[in-house]
Amino acid sequence: MSLTTSSKKASTVWDTIKTVLYAVGIALAIRTAAVEPFNIPSGSMIPTLLVGDYLFVSKFSYGYSRYSLPFGLPLIPGRVLYREPDRGDVAVFKLPRDNSTDYIKRIMGLPGDRLQMVGGVLTINGLPVKRDRVEDFLEGTGRAAQHYAQYVETLPSGRQHRIIEVSDDGPLDNTPVYIVPAGHYFAMGDNRDNSLDSRVLSGVGFIPAANLVGRAEFTFFSTNGEARIWEVWKWPFAIRLARMFRGIV
Repeated sequence: MSLTTSSKKASTVWDTIKTVLYAVGIALAIRTAAVEPFNIPSGSMIPTLLVGDYLFVSKFSYGYSRYSLPFGLPLIPGRVLYREPDRGDVAVFKLPRDNSTDYIKRIMGLPGDRLQMVGGVLTINGLPVKRDRVEDFLEGTGRAAQHYAQYVETLPSGRQHRIIEVSDDGPLDNTPVYIVPAGHYFAMGDNRDNSLDSRVLSGVGFIPAANLVGRAEFTFFSTNGEARIWEVWKWPFAIRLARMFRGIV
């Protein structure tokens, strides 16, 4: 028996709906279990990450929690398949004060650590972190360009990354000692004088392990923001080709 025209149309519509549902399901599964894209809207992680960078975050690096799921659905108690972050990881986490806003900072303190800023220098468990002055970081172009002091910071493990400083006597350059509670982490921005991070206990504070979303792995696209979506002729000058598919350290 052949299908009527209306039956054929209904079957075609249902096949389309199923295809869309399958595609959405696969995309959600990948986004939940494997990788998720994020973009950088602020300069708190300069020079490592720039405004306009787009990056992939591995969701499996630290295991999974409710915040690995869409809308933070409370289906996972605590963390499963958990692996502790390494000091120096650039991590995405849910802001503890609202558990919904995504933040990205560098993990600098592990459970039990004692951290303090003294004259712009980070100390971990009483020992100052070595930093070496390198070339200035240049933000902008021409006469409007701003120069910032740039350093290579070497963590106790030998791992290195770059930071910038406006000065060594800003509001967050001399702090009390922070003792990281069990099951929590301490995160800081690489733009040390322009970052709301764990040094501000009322703003970010200590990050519960459950709030970790994943580890930033690499940028896959970057734009300086000088070309709107319809200004196709400006795209070649706005895209930062050198930052595409660049690993994050």
